[in-house]
Amino acid sequence: MIVDNALYRKGVRVPVDCEISDLAAVRERCGPDDFVWVGLHEPDQGELDEVAEIFGLHPLAVEDAVKAHQRPKLERYEDSIFLILKTLWYVDEEDAVETGEINVFVGSDFVVTVRHGHGGSLHRARTALEDRETVLAHGPSAVVYAVCDEVVDAYEAVAESLQEDVDEVEISVFSEERTNDSARIYVLKRELAEVRRAVFPLREPVNRFINGAVRGVDPDAAPYFRDVGDHLARVSEAVDNLDSLLSTAFEAHMAQITIQQNDDMRRISATIGLIAAPALIGTIYGMNFQNMPELEWHLGYLFALGLMVAASLTVWILSKRAGWL
Repeated sequence: MIVDNALYRKGVRVPVDCEISDLAAVRERCGPDDFVWVGLHEPDQGELDEVAEIFGLHPLAVEDAVKAHQRPKLERYEDSIFLILKTLWYVDEEDAVETGEINVFVGSDFVVTVRHGHGGSLHRARTALEDRETVLAHGPSAVVYAVCDEVVDAYEAVAESLQEDVDEVEISVFSEERTNDSARIYVLKRELAEVRRAVFPLREPVNRFINGAVRGVDPDAAPYFRDVGDHLARVSEAVDNLDSLLSTAFEAHMAQITIQQNDDMRRISATIGLIAAPALIGTIYGMNFQNMPELEWHLGYLFALGLMVAASLTVWILSKRAGWL
């Protein structure tokens, strides 16, 4: 589906007297210093083949854009470049990081963005870019910057949400209540791995943009990509820190479980002692031997009961002092 199709000239969107779905007609109105930005959302093979024919897109890049589920990368095809970015958004109720994909075809006078998934809408990026005429004047390079900036800003939002969940896990692990945090820790570490798969491979393409090493991307746009690179570095550090915190929290959680089990064993041992001491005395006096002390004594029964109470009390006092009860 075609989301938008616009013609830009010297940093300004130019009205066209044709439908946005008429890609060929819009491109025909493109002058020497103009460029076209076409936005697609989950196109099928036929739609993308039509776009590829109009803009001369490489078949291998088109195949990747149709199939999606690719890792972030930057490829050069003849007179155009092909950039893949992973989009992320966070579903807090499920502690889940959902992923999508944006494929960017960049030529000298066009940009085609192909978006997969519900997240990663580029409408805000397009609107913000159209309000910055000096940035948009850089041509297709400005669109590449705007898309990267929008995607990386979403990474930061996901990292902040994960930080909140990791803080909750830490509070739960070190609380006095008995909690079962291992399952949630595993889920969060798995989601961090999903973020890492999106963030880490993108660093190399962004560094190439920063260094002006990509033919077809304006070297004067490097300062804008440096800003993106700085945000991307912050997200990378945050992911590493959160992963480390979760590993530490898991170790602490297991240590807490071990301590709780030891406490349980001490309480069980103390309880057994409270029962075993009087049981032993009762067993001895219940053996019914003929020649046995205190059998003929009128106070023998009370003596046996008192001895049981005294034994249990002694075990209770010793266990209490030891912290077992």
